[in-house]
Formats: sequence, C-alpha cells, structure tokens
Amino acid sequence: MNAPIVEILILAGIALFLVLRLRSVLGTREGFENPSSPNATPRREIRRDFDVIDGGPDHDIVDHVPEGSESAAALAEMKKAEPGFSVGEFIGGARGAYEMILMGFERGDMEDLRDFLAEDVFDAFNGVVESRAAQGLTIEAEFIGVRETALIEAAFDLNSGLAEVTLRFVGEMTSVVKNAEGDIVEGSAKDVKRQKDVWTFARTMGSSDPNWQLVATDA
Repeated sequence: MNAPIVEILILAGIALFLVLRLRSVLGTREGFENPSSPNATPRREIRRDFDVIDGGPDHDIVDHVPEGSESAAALAEMKKAEPGFSVGEFIGGARGAYEMILMGFERGDMEDLRDFLAEDVFDAFNGVVESRAAQGLTIEAEFIGVRETALIEAAFDLNSGLAEVTLRFVGEMTSVVKNAEGDIVEGSAKDVKRQKDVWTFARTMGSSDPNWQLVATDA
C-alpha cells in the first residue's frame, strides 16, 4: 500500500471519530423544530396579559348608564345598601311589571295592581277606569311586546335608603274601545300601536318588601 492511500485512510478515520464525538455531545435533532428567538416572550408572561384586572368598572351598572355619572353613583350605592341587588335583573323585572300594569289598566283590573302602584298613581289610573265604566266603554287589548327599555335616571337617598329608577319603555299592543252596545268606537284589533312611557319605580333598599312601586308616569 503506497503512502498517499495510507494518509487518506488515516484522515478518514480522524473525521469519523470527530463526527461521532460531536453527536455524543450535541445529540441529534429529528423532524422540524421552530428556532428559538432570544426575544421570544415566555409563556407565563403571555398568559398574564389575559388575567382579569380587579377593580374594573361594574358592567351591571355601566352597561346601562354612563360610567362616572350621578346615576351610576346612585346605582352603586343601591348595591352597597343591598348587595343582592342587580340592575340587569331589576330592568328585566320592570319589563314584566310594565306589561302587567299596562294591561291591568287597559282591562280595568285595578285591584290586582294596588300593591304595585303608589297611592296617587293608583288613584289617577283608577279614576280613568271608573270614567270609562261610567260611559259604558270597555277595552279589549292584546300586548305584543316591549320593543325598547332604557334606564334614564337613578337616584338614591343615603339617609332614608329610598331608591328611584326611571325607565323608558316602548311597547306594542292592539287596543279596541267598544261602547255599551258592543260597537267599536276606537281602535282596531289588527292595527298595532306603539306605546311610549317613562315610568319611575321606587323602593326602600334593604327592606323586607321586595316589591318596587310605580310612583310617577310620563309619556
């Protein structure tokens, strides 16, 4: 065997030794791996960005009135006086009360509404019902639904605990007025009319009586 061939075999052996040595130190990499970046954000920091921040706005309030307004402050005081109070649940209950009171008034079923109306409001509604009856008029009404409910204003008396909340309702209904003979004198069972009302409800927060009363009405 001549000298050049011997030198090549020696160099090849040295190269193979170096390759095996490097594999034992660095290991092997199989498949695709994303290269790591020195500027990559650790996963713990990324998750921290989604943590809920304590002390943020109360969406049960600011979803209905502007943040920082007098009404928002009043609603916050109501919730302090009665921790179980929810603005959203109150509005939902007021929608049901609006239908119940409106239809009770249209049909003349005033005694069923007495507990839900302030005395002066009851007297005003009842006076209209009695006037209709004296004229021999009856009303046949059907409630279609509430199309809009908005909280207009809220007020709270820290001394008495009296809370007042004013809401605007836009409802739809059909109404037919008939005389003593049963003839239609106003309205139509097919025509849907839009009823707009601004009502104020009041209640002493923290009291044992859970009912809110209608204390003022306006169109």
